[in-house]
Amino acid sequence: MLMNKIKNEITYCPIGFIKTPFDTSEGMPIQSSFTQAKGAIFLRKEFQKALKGLENFSHIYLLYHFDKARSMKLQVKPFLSEEMLGIFAVRAPNRPNSIGISIVRLKQISAKNDFIEIQFEGADMLNGTPLLDIKPYVMDFDSQTDVRNGWYDSRDIEINQSDNRFTKD
Repeated sequence: MLMNKIKNEITYCPIGFIKTPFDTSEGMPIQSSFTQAKGAIFLRKEFQKALKGLENFSHIYLLYHFDKARSMKLQVKPFLSEEMLGIFAVRAPNRPNSIGISIVRLKQISAKNDFIEIQFEGADMLNGTPLLDIKPYVMDFDSQTDVRNGWYDSRDIEINQSDNRFTKD
């Protein structure tokens, strides 16, 4: 059976960390598209060659570890709904594998002595968040048509800032 082939543990090593103005989740934007907050990635110098060509993209995906998330929950009440929903139907951090994803606007890449700094807009993560990967946003690959947005289409709450419901603050 295929389920027997799933490994019990996978280990990732952060490639850097993300600096943002948000030391706590209180007041932090809940999605990168709701903010122009500035952030910076401090990437380990050994990854400099991996950045070749990235400077020509306007947007990038950041994949990161929700290191301040509380324990995993199968259902949570997201910011934009009063209904308890399954964790796989929302973007809350209390996931079986606490991996976050944001699409941000790439502003500048600069090499420093001991690291590489990547400046961006759209910060919606906590200061010091461990970065797992960077991927370019490609409109032909990543933009879909004929999209259904599930519960989000019928939401009755308009909010764009976080509170502390998902973190260890």
